[in-house]
Amino acid sequence: MTPKILFFIIFKFYILFSAKILLLQNQNQFFRKKTFKMKIALVGATGLVGGVMRKVLEERGFGNEKFIPAASVRSVGRQIEFAGKTYTMVSVEDAIEAAPDIAIFSAGSGPSLQYAPQFAAKGTVVIDNSSAWRSDPNIPLVVPEINGDVIKATDKIIANPNCSTIQMVMALCPLHKQYKIKRLVISTYQSVTGTGMKAVNQLMKERAGESCDKAYPYQIDMNLFPHGGTFEDNGYTTEEIKLVNETRKILRDNDIQVTATVARVPVTGGHAEAVNVEFYNEFELDEVFELLRNMPGVVVQDDPAHNIYPMPLWAKDKDEVFVGRIRRDFSQPRTLNLWVVGDNLRKGAATNAVQIAELIRDKYLK
Repeated sequence: MTPKILFFIIFKFYILFSAKILLLQNQNQFFRKKTFKMKIALVGATGLVGGVMRKVLEERGFGNEKFIPAASVRSVGRQIEFAGKTYTMVSVEDAIEAAPDIAIFSAGSGPSLQYAPQFAAKGTVVIDNSSAWRSDPNIPLVVPEINGDVIKATDKIIANPNCSTIQMVMALCPLHKQYKIKRLVISTYQSVTGTGMKAVNQLMKERAGESCDKAYPYQIDMNLFPHGGTFEDNGYTTEEIKLVNETRKILRDNDIQVTATVARVPVTGGHAEAVNVEFYNEFELDEVFELLRNMPGVVVQDDPAHNIYPMPLWAKDKDEVFVGRIRRDFSQPRTLNLWVVGDNLRKGAATNAVQIAELIRDKYLK
């Protein structure tokens, strides 16, 4: 046998062997994708936002994952529905022991501060919907369409921003990239759903003329008040301060000047915001419209001649952020007015959290 023939025989066997190894690798990878079931815990599964979380998880394809609903001691043993199945609520401690891949928290700052580090110690990635971790410089504060790239494989706690911040920065992000924001003056008109089920019940009971346990110090039906969150020593409320700090962190610009006034209004469909934006650079309205239309997750509703503009009535149960009343502020240069509306229970809370879960699953778990 000549050296040339021997070389071709060896080369042929090498090609066949390499092809078989590659086929086996592809089969194993395919098998893993088909059989991998993620364990996902939902802490606070029985609350107002928790109920929407379950709905969004099912809508976005998590219905076949291993689901672990957890809540406070008083709800342990309660039956809840998810993706056509009945689940029994477990304690947070039991959920920690189950070591889920992801735990979504919608239980308030106290439980998040107490339990999120315990989940993280088990290797679980926590997505927290409270304000507990948002200001921590070591914790990512994420709106996936804007800054999902800040999440690292080593991050075990990720903060979901406040509802009013999320919808606003969705509209501001493309404009900031193009013109650079100098100052924001914000007035929000926030739904009672942002306070929780007790506030919704107060509104409905007052509307029906019935007495009830109140979430607010005043009547909310046929009324509104400039009070969201708790008042701080500087005269601002916690909801107003969130708009300042979270906007800067998400847009990665601590030089943006922000002032805000939050009002609670008797609606249930979502939050609305009047946003006055001063830029460093000049803009053209046609380009502003184009930038907003091209932003994923943003819908422009701006046709004043036909009374088309965003409203909570239309935003309810939708994941998009709606922007309208887009017009130049003629009182000073390089300044724009926007009207921004979004369902605070969906994109403002549940949908954004589940989008973060999708990002983690696709990037680090499969």
